[in-house]
Amino acid sequence: MGGRKIDRGPAGDGCPVRRGPDGTWRVTGYEQARAVLRSGGTVQAGLGIDTVDKLPTRFRRPVLYRDGPEHREHRRQTARFFTPRRVSEHYRDLMARIADEQLARLTRNGRAELPDLAFGLAIGVASEVVGLTESRPGIQRRLDRFFPEEFGRPGFTSLTGIRWFFRQMRNWLAIYVADVRPAVRARRRNRRDDLISHLLDEGCSAGEILGECLTFAAAGMVTTREFVSVAAWHLFTDDALRARYREADEDERIGLLHEILRTEPVIGGLKRRTTAPLRLDEDTIPPGELVEVRIDAANLEPCEAPGLSFGDGAHKCPGAHVAILETDVFLSRLFALPGLRMVSPPRVTVKAEIDSYELRNLVVAVVTSD
Repeated sequence: MGGRKIDRGPAGDGCPVRRGPDGTWRVTGYEQARAVLRSGGTVQAGLGIDTVDKLPTRFRRPVLYRDGPEHREHRRQTARFFTPRRVSEHYRDLMARIADEQLARLTRNGRAELPDLAFGLAIGVASEVVGLTESRPGIQRRLDRFFPEEFGRPGFTSLTGIRWFFRQMRNWLAIYVADVRPAVRARRRNRRDDLISHLLDEGCSAGEILGECLTFAAAGMVTTREFVSVAAWHLFTDDALRARYREADEDERIGLLHEILRTEPVIGGLKRRTTAPLRLDEDTIPPGELVEVRIDAANLEPCEAPGLSFGDGAHKCPGAHVAILETDVFLSRLFALPGLRMVSPPRVTVKAEIDSYELRNLVVAVVTSD
């Protein structure tokens, strides 16, 4: 397989653990990064947690922002939604149907932007897992507005920040009214085997469920769109890899996708804050320190263990099996289309706010018969 396509700057300086001039500890070594993510003496940092910390204490935090026994219990209770067996048995046919629907758009029109098709796939699959199945038309447009190309910076110290805040509140309300509220109402009448029903059984309010749904939208929809796009880009531009992928069985194809994801992690870095002394090699990081784990650097170390693109430890992404399988279901069908070609390579941006890449304008086309 070829090298990395997303330029994220230097991977590291050879020192796996280093304290920067701003006081942040930067971890680039694989074993050290995994130790941080698995440590019970750290809590989540970054990803907007400063904003979440300002919510009223009565408001139940989304699972992404919780730690300790409460977080472990939530993960234990919801793990059944994401096991490899359940993903294969309950969602495989759904993935195939949605993938075929998205590819029908491509064959009907002759060309399409691949990230748009990938987003339609990711939304359809994640909505079923979460329980957002009563949405009004336009959920893709609403999510695009909530996760725009230019994030902006929140706050009330500038006109730009104030505009950002009110725009996001409007987008938040639109998703609540059109997507979350109908799902909650339907499940109050009749529980189903999905995450929203579980949250209702836990006593969550509609607003708290909205917070969880937006967390899953970011983690399960937006990131999957980017991975499908970057994996397709690799396959389009590497003849040997594409031929191998087309000829492989599912297990080998999924192995190839894991290797692409190891090289191109969607989220380049994760942050933790220490709550107890953390020993890494010759360094001991004291409590209260910010630690930045550079996934993009750690994944490049030669190692027999799997990459850290889905995280590790207590906060490892629960939807990893969903994301990989739906990517394979979609791409195996895409690259089986006759006359498939990439019309234009993607425009790539890296979002510093969430340490993620974004691919747009990756146009693909197929030869259509008259």
